[in-house]
This record gives sequence, C-alpha cells and structure tokens, in this order.
Amino acid sequence: MKKSILILSALSVISASHAQDRTIVKDSVESDIPTMSVKLKSNKSDIINSNGILTFAVDDIESVDFGYIYFDKEVYNKVKITSDIYTKEYSEADVTAAIDTLEHYGYLGQSLTGQFCLRGGNDWHRYPSAHGYQRQFSMGPDLYAQYFTVPHKDFMYGSLTSTYDISNEFHNDPFLAYTQAKNAFMPLLHKPNVNMIPEIKAITLLYYCLGAQENVDLIGANTYNDDKQFADNCTKYDNMRTIYYGIVEDLDNIVACLKHYEANRPDWYKEKIADLMMEYFSTGRELLTGDLSNLSSFIKFANSLKLRMAMHIVKVEPETAKRWAEEAVASGVVESADEQQGLYPIIWGFLHPLRDVFNWGDLRLSASFESLIMSLDHPYSKYLIKPNSYDIVNPNTGEVLPKGTRICGIRSGLLVGEGQVAALNPLQAYSEIDGGLFADRLMAPMYFLKWAEVDFLRAEGAIRGWNMGGEAKDFYERAIRNAYFEDPLFVKYGAYADLVEDYLNLEEPVDYVSVDPLGAGKPWPSVTKIGVKWNEGDNLETKLEKIITQKYLALFPLSTEAWTELRRTGYPKLFPVLNTDDGDGSIKQGEMIRRIVWLPTGDTKQDAIINKRAIPALGGPNKQATRLWWDVDAPNF
Repeated sequence: MKKSILILSALSVISASHAQDRTIVKDSVESDIPTMSVKLKSNKSDIINSNGILTFAVDDIESVDFGYIYFDKEVYNKVKITSDIYTKEYSEADVTAAIDTLEHYGYLGQSLTGQFCLRGGNDWHRYPSAHGYQRQFSMGPDLYAQYFTVPHKDFMYGSLTSTYDISNEFHNDPFLAYTQAKNAFMPLLHKPNVNMIPEIKAITLLYYCLGAQENVDLIGANTYNDDKQFADNCTKYDNMRTIYYGIVEDLDNIVACLKHYEANRPDWYKEKIADLMMEYFSTGRELLTGDLSNLSSFIKFANSLKLRMAMHIVKVEPETAKRWAEEAVASGVVESADEQQGLYPIIWGFLHPLRDVFNWGDLRLSASFESLIMSLDHPYSKYLIKPNSYDIVNPNTGEVLPKGTRICGIRSGLLVGEGQVAALNPLQAYSEIDGGLFADRLMAPMYFLKWAEVDFLRAEGAIRGWNMGGEAKDFYERAIRNAYFEDPLFVKYGAYADLVEDYLNLEEPVDYVSVDPLGAGKPWPSVTKIGVKWNEGDNLETKLEKIITQKYLALFPLSTEAWTELRRTGYPKLFPVLNTDDGDGSIKQGEMIRRIVWLPTGDTKQDAIINKRAIPALGGPNKQATRLWWDVDAPNF
C-alpha cells in the first residue's frame, strides 16, 4: 500500500493515513494542504501512538515526494479560471513544491503533448507526424477547403475515391485529434495544485479552447462540458451556441488571469513561470525573442481567438458578434509577427508534415487553388507551387504537357484511381508545394492563429461599422504584407517580400482558364472576378469578397479555418466540387459540404448516444449538407 503523509508541523511529527493513490482528508476540510509521501529505510518500522500520530527520526527517511492538495470541491471538479484562484498568493516554497509535483508526475509534459496533438501529434509520437497530420487535416478539411486534392484512392488504412467520399477508416480522425489533445490537457487542469500557478492553468485551458473551437466548427456539437469535467464516458452533447459562449467565458477569465500576472506577480514568481514556459509552453516566439516571463502574446492569442469566434457568429447573433469583437480588440489582439501562436519548426526542429504527405503522393494542388492564385497573379504562383513534375500525356489527343511547363491542379471531386507514382497514375505529376521550401529556406510554421488572420478580421469588422481600432484599408493591406507561408525570420529568403507590393496594386484579375492536361472535362474559366487593390468605392459585398479571398490565401494551409470562412461567407469563389453524390447523398451538385458527420461505431450504446443526444444538439440531421448554428443561409449584409 502506498503511504500518503500529511505534514502537520515538522518532519519529526507526521499524521498518516493509508490509501492506494491519494491522501484521505475529511470532507469538511477546505484549505491549501502541503503533502508529502515518505518512504522509510527498509530496516525501520512505523511507530504509531494511540492518537494516530506517526513519529520517527529524520535519519529513518529514505526518500520524500512532495505534493500539494487544494480541497475546495467546487474548484477541484472544474477547470475554470476564477479571480479567487488567480489573485491568491502563495509562498515561494509552496509554489516550488507544487511545480515539483506536477513535473514529477508528468502533468506538465502531458500539456506539451496536447499542444502538438492540435496539429498532428499524438501520445506516442509527440511532435506532429506526417500520418497524424494527414489523418487530421489532409483527408478531410484540406479537401473541403479546396486547397488540395487526393490523387489516388488506395491507402494502406482505407480508400478515398473523391473529395466528399466518406471512409470509415479515417473519417473520424479530426475528432480523435481533439480527443487526444483534451486527454492530454485535462489531467493538468484537474490537478488541484495547478491552482497555485494559475497562469499555467490558464494557458493550458487556452489551448483546450482552441481545440474545442476548431472541433465544434467541424461537426456542430460535442461533449464539451463533459470533456471539461474529464468524464470517463462522455454522453452529454452540448449545442454549438452553448460551446461558443462557454469558450468565450473562459477566454475572458484567461485574459484577466494573465493581466493580473503582468501587473501583480513578484519577480521570483515570474522567473519560475518563465522556466515553465521555456520547458512546456513554447507555442509563441518568446524562445526567439528571449522574453519568457512576458505572457502578453498569450493574452493577445486569447483575445484574437475571441475575435475569430465573434466573426463566425455575425450572421446568427450580430449584436453579440459586435460586442465580442470590440471587447477583444479593446483588450488587445495580435499586432506583430512575434505575437503569433503556433508550432514553429525553427524552435522545435521538425518540418511541416505536409512535406512528407506530398512526397508520398497523397496530396496534389486543387484546380480551384490553381485558378485563384493564377487569376490574382499571387506571389505563390511564382515560388511556392511547383509546375507539373513529369510529362503528362492526354490519352484522348496524345498531346503532351512537358515536365515543368505550368502549375496544374486536379479538379476537386474528380473520381481517382490507384497509384502513388506518376508511372502508374499521371495525376501524381500535377502540382504540389515545393518540398525544399519547407526546410532550410522557409521553415513553414504550423499556426494556431496568424497575425494576418487577425488583421483581416479587423478589416471585416471595420466595414461592418465596428470599432476595430483603425481603418479597413490599413488592416487589409497590412494583412496581405504579412500573409506569407514562411517563418517570419525566413521571409527574406523567399520571393514574397519582393512581390507583395506589386500584388497589392492588382486592380483587375488576370484572364485565366484552367485546362486539365489529361483532358478531364472542358476548360474552366476562372470564377475570380475581383482584383486585389483596395477601393473605398467598392460596395460592402465586394469589399468582403476581397477580404475573405485574401484571408483564405493567408490562412493556407490551415484548412479548418479556411473551410469555416468558405461556409460562412461563400468566399472565395471556387469551382463546384464534382461528384458530390459520392458522399452521403445529401449534397446537391453545385453545393458544398457543411460539416463532418458522425459515423456508426458498432458500439450499440455509443451509437444510441449519437442518435438520442448528439443529433438533437446539432439541431439537424446527421448529414454532410446540414448547416451549423453560425452557418446561416442568408446575405452577408
């Protein structure tokens, strides 16, 4: 039996109770209790008097594990950040003991794993892996946003015949990624002694908020409140509105906690937090700037996430959207490259997983993305996207498109065959991202939230008449200047900075027609009818189309948010997806997928929960065509 010890005064007088895994304390106790687990030398025996007091000499101790327990039941069972938590002061010794326990038992390390899980990491391969990223993004959201297409159907773990096809083998993997992240964050959030370092709790909760927002935007309802309670079997599904309001409440409390830290915490405490940030929470760029005791980037991350969510709901709750957006901007949002949040290869030493996914022949550029960047003469068309990698022969005419001739994408929804090499499948010769630019010359980050996105959000808010702290034109142009794919430290090695000023002045789109080199379908004239240059004389709809089109390009390749904006606004204009009936049959030709569906699990109990609780929370049928709460079929203005 493990012996858990409650310190009363000194090491020579200790009250003990025996338990398997925890100290047993009367339910009436509600206080901060320092604890330690003592292992005695093997040749010593316990001496317990009639009062239950265990006494022995210090020399009898072989080892000691320190801990800390906070016995307020209401706080213990919730992950909220409240003022009574973040304003409470502790001694340096108490804080040190709490940190030692959280480190010793791996709770802080689990939080780091959760951060990686948000972008393709997992429990057994902490850093984002190509397979993990592929299953989370590339087999679903990447396709739905029409950034990429899958050029073949044969995978070792399933099959995907076209863009909207549903594969039982990997369709639910975006949900699995959220679950892995949640399971990594919640143990730390539920440890009572993390309340002694509330800023660490706040930042971990912030990561969970991001994961919950991204997840519910894919599906429309989830077990959000059960998940926050770290329930073993989550059965209560919350509707999207409940989840959005819950996340925003948390974001406000997180910001309040971190601002209190900035103004009130002593230097010794900030040094300890800086050490923890260095070790476990480096999703910002503080490791490069050297200011690890300053948590302002996390304040701005939380406010910017609130701004993102505010814009999502603008058509369903416009007054709430305006209030959230103005509150976020007033409190402080991302306004520099060093304040962006995400996973940075330049810090962690891994490369963006897309490089390997392309190398495997599992992704190629979509024809919609090809048409968009060519119509706008976008900088990416000149240095980021490769032309065809092999000769492509039209089987109908015998015409040859020689290797390296032009950028060519695959029409989204095209029914594909087998083959991961061009010799067997000519679709493999279509365009991809230049893999060399992922590494030494670009080091592309995996953003959680990007500065350019924030400026585009502020530009949209400004044209809606909201107080965004500036003018739409200024936010729009600054966003485009900082919309590059590469790491900010490497932008000078790419071509973006040299090309962006000319790009900003493009008044009309370039006439462009996409022609499939294999002769699949007729040539497709571009559907992009707007330029890039800001024009105050444009109507609101044209201004919005410009903002969202450029935002879509700036988000690349963060498909989850790009797909959300595509559903919310209808922009950018893209080619209709072919073979929509290859999905669940609910999407009409010419319409787009609106959500990822729940698939039967084979578990009778779990499937019953989906039918009885998840679908009612969704508010519509469990179909790909069902719109989410914020996805209102109404004009943008």
